[in-house]
Amino acid sequence: MNVVDSERIVDLLEGIGYAQVDAAEKADLVLLNTCSVRDKAERKVYGHLGRFKPIKDRRPELIIGVGGCVAQQEGEKMLETVPYLDLVFGTHNIHRLPELVLQAEEKRRGSVTDFLDRETRLNLFPHRSVRDNVTRFVTVMQGCDNFCSYCIVPYVRGREVSRPSGEIKAEIEGLVAQGVREVTLLGQNVNSYGLKEDGELSFAELLNEVNQVAGLERLRFATSHPKDMTDELINCFGRLDKLCKHIHLPVQSGSDRILELMNRGYTAADYLRKVEGLKSVCPEIRLTTDIIVGFPGETEDDFLATLEMVEMVRYADAFTFLYSPRSGTKAAELQDDQSSVLKQERFERLCALQNRIGEEIWQQDLDKVLPVLVEGESKQGDGQLFGRTTWNRIVNFVGEKELIGMTVPVKIVKVFRNSNLGELI
Repeated sequence: MNVVDSERIVDLLEGIGYAQVDAAEKADLVLLNTCSVRDKAERKVYGHLGRFKPIKDRRPELIIGVGGCVAQQEGEKMLETVPYLDLVFGTHNIHRLPELVLQAEEKRRGSVTDFLDRETRLNLFPHRSVRDNVTRFVTVMQGCDNFCSYCIVPYVRGREVSRPSGEIKAEIEGLVAQGVREVTLLGQNVNSYGLKEDGELSFAELLNEVNQVAGLERLRFATSHPKDMTDELINCFGRLDKLCKHIHLPVQSGSDRILELMNRGYTAADYLRKVEGLKSVCPEIRLTTDIIVGFPGETEDDFLATLEMVEMVRYADAFTFLYSPRSGTKAAELQDDQSSVLKQERFERLCALQNRIGEEIWQQDLDKVLPVLVEGESKQGDGQLFGRTTWNRIVNFVGEKELIGMTVPVKIVKVFRNSNLGELI
């Protein structure tokens, strides 16, 4: 979502005469687009701002701004905390950035963090410039109504709002006409797309519409909430030919007691039934997930239930986090008497298990020839290109630039922790 927001920011600033540069030292305007999902990410914002202060001291005309979730959370307080900061804009106010920048050019500091109402919501979904991309993110909904007890998102992204399906399809058709071959539909909880809008499609119906777009090769979506994973949506993986065989389905914990404290709205058995349904309609599907270790009150039995879940599902990969209290959430009020040493020990046990399972899954691809959608030149250099398999796995291989945008057969010759090395067939 932050990638999409950053693209919007670039488009808007180009409209008032700004162009991107590759270093802050060359800039007239520095913007931080921020995340507050975890405490570490929030603290890094202030570290980055400190790095820009010497540049501002040398060039007082430099404009520095902060947007995104930390800006939404802190608002005008940031201007008081950081006296050399010029502007602050929240998650619903990107469209107002040009006026804030023009105001800052006149040495007037500003902050806007109001949430848009449903009547003005289309400002959340503006059209973006077509770029030279093979893959693109397309936002289909914003906000979240779930209020998981640990999560700050509903407070900084606002309530759920879905974008009109006709507009989504039109944008994707335009992207495909410009050379895009894969789109990822984005939302804080894409599974609940359309549920709050009268007469709108369900998310499964939206996938069906997008699957029919001529010229589109691949379709993905993120992120899914398990409680809203309907049978209709599960069946899409068995019948939509463009839908990739990968889903990110955050479980967070394998313990029913912890899931209830998290306000997740499902049990471990509910989650496993949905996983079984996905594997039944699409045996090749690979799952990734999010897991929190050290939630307040987590016992050894709770943690063992999470390890058992990982063993049963066999995730291809997992984003694992130590619990980070977020001010204003329900979980921040819970008693937490676990030591940081114990949390870290559990975290390492989980990572060791997941690393073993992930390695076993990815090693299955060794010596196989897989279709890879070529996205561009690899960061590895040496004439290598990179692309992804249907499972969203990066594959680097030597090839000519003319292959970018094509789906080509690649033999997997080495499997690494986070990517594969291949040979073009």
